[in-house]
Amino acid sequence: MLKRSTIDTTQLMRRAEDLINAASNRYRITVQVANRAQRRRFEEFDSLDDPKMKPVIRAIIEMSDELTQPEIIGE
Repeated sequence: MLKRSTIDTTQLMRRAEDLINAASNRYRITVQVANRAQRRRFEEFDSLDDPKMKPVIRAIIEMSDELTQPEIIGE
């Protein structure tokens, strides 16, 4: 049985491409996505928000949302 993601793959690819295009360094943005995914993976043990969505996909979505909606970033 295949697990279906709630997000369309073309939308996910577009978001990832937007992140890479907006970054000054492709390697750095890749590492940032990986670090966020790793943090989310460990946080996922405490709360089961959406167990079907993998941490890397969730990280890409969150980071692209922060890119397009800067008002949600709380720095």
